[in-house]
Order: sequence, then C-alpha cells, then structure tokens
Amino acid sequence: MAKSDMDRVTEEKLAVGGLLVRFYFDIQHEDKERLQPLLVDLINNRLLKEPGVVYSYGTIEEPIKKDKYFITSATVNVLFESIKTLVPIVFKYAPIGIEVLKPQKDIRLNVWDLQSMLMDISQMSTEYSRYILEKVLKPEEIEAIHKEMENRKELGTKLIKKDGENKGQ
Repeated sequence: MAKSDMDRVTEEKLAVGGLLVRFYFDIQHEDKERLQPLLVDLINNRLLKEPGVVYSYGTIEEPIKKDKYFITSATVNVLFESIKTLVPIVFKYAPIGIEVLKPQKDIRLNVWDLQSMLMDISQMSTEYSRYILEKVLKPEEIEAIHKEMENRKELGTKLIKKDGENKGQ
C-alpha cells in the first residue's frame, strides 16, 4: 500500500523529534450558526499558522442545545516540529483534552530544549499573570509590578551571562 504525502511528512517529522497530538476543544454560544465557523477558523487558520505546526486537521461535531446555549466540540490532529513548539500552543489554546498519538514510545529531550521550554513556560506565565493583574490593580500597583518585572528581567540576564562565563572557564 502506497503511503500518502501526509504519512510521509509525519514519519519524517517524527524521526527528528516531531509529535502528532490530538486536541479536543469545546465551544458554546447562544447562536448555533457561530460555532462551526469559529472552530473552522481555529483549525484552519489559527493553529495552522502557529510556529512549529506542520499541519492540522479535524472534525467538528454537530451542535447540541443545552438550556439557552448550543455546544459543540472539535477533535483536531496536529503535527508539531518538536515538544518545544507544542507547549506554547497548549498554553495559548487550552484544549479540554490532549492525546499524544505519536511517537508511542519515550520522547528524548536534550537539556537545552528542556531549559528553553521551561523558560518559555515561565515567560508565558508571567505575561498571563501580568494581563490578569493589570485588569484588577490600581495604576500605582501596576507600575510597581512593571518595575519588579524589569528588575527580574535584568537579574535573569545577569545570571545567564554569569553562568555562561563560569562554564567558559
């Protein structure tokens, strides 16, 4: 049986650290007609254009009515370049479920990728926290947080530089 282009691309990416992941998303709205276009946009435009996404495709369930809302879900398969490119997308889109389809064995992660991924998570968490805090704090409290974040950034830069110099000795 001949392999499809998608199968070949998937195998090539998996061989160099890629991951095939299934996401489950849900959405609800009072207007039934708005649901499907929103999920189509998520699958075909937003996810597909994210850095590190090779392809995405999915299925959307027929909406059901619950009280005054219509509810539907989507099952979306996404091929990622690496685990490092998967993590920010999980954080950004918050699927209700995640299933790693391939590889079906252990995933190797070098120290550099792990460190980089953890720094990305830290940065996303900081940005998210800042967004939330800016919506509830007074202007002077926001200014104090901005100053703390700037100091944190400066200190982090110095620590990384110092660590690099120490490793060079």
